[in-house]
Amino acid sequence: MAAAEGSGAGGPLFAGLADVSISEDIPVEGEITVPVGSRSPDEDYSTLDEPVRDTIMRDLKAVGKKFVHVMYPKKSSALLRDWDLWGPLVLCVSLALMLQGGSADSKDDGGPQFAEVFVIIWFGAVVITLNSKLLGGTISFFQSLCVLGYCVLPLTVAMLVCRLVLLAGSGTVSFVIRLIVVVAMFGWSTLASTAFLADSQPPNRKALVVYPIFLFYFVISWMILTFTPQ
Repeated sequence: MAAAEGSGAGGPLFAGLADVSISEDIPVEGEITVPVGSRSPDEDYSTLDEPVRDTIMRDLKAVGKKFVHVMYPKKSSALLRDWDLWGPLVLCVSLALMLQGGSADSKDDGGPQFAEVFVIIWFGAVVITLNSKLLGGTISFFQSLCVLGYCVLPLTVAMLVCRLVLLAGSGTVSFVIRLIVVVAMFGWSTLASTAFLADSQPPNRKALVVYPIFLFYFVISWMILTFTPQ
């Protein structure tokens, strides 16, 4: 009440502000508007509205580019930056199908070998990835799986060549040809994977990372070399 009465007696509280003026000599800087920056095309682009055909073709092109990087191994971040597991899945299924039915001393149809290939590839890749992370690797879990899976491509090609060679016969010449092909593709897979993963490891621990990769592709190569169709 006292405050109200005081304000009424003395006039409005901010009456004196009406007489305050800003001199024209004093520069007034700044903007009160919020600038709207131009958005990049990538930010405006959404894959939710595109046709399914475009999505499939874009993914197929990305997988094909990664296959090219593996067949021509060099230091590149393409597999690490845009990782996916579609390529490794296709390679794993293809290799398992070609190895199926290769148990010469078994009366079964060779079905368990399909599961064996899956277990060896995926479980082996997971173990190598965990080993890399424990040694101080800087890449993510799925990036490592992507690289290891895509680098199975040369061994898948070796398996295809071995199947074609075995159609002509299974003698000594056939074994020598298959041995040369498998050894060459084994070296290719190991070289390609280390080219992508070596830089992500501490310099004094690269050997500890390369050795499990060597064993991983060696086991797959041994399965391909010892394959004998029923």
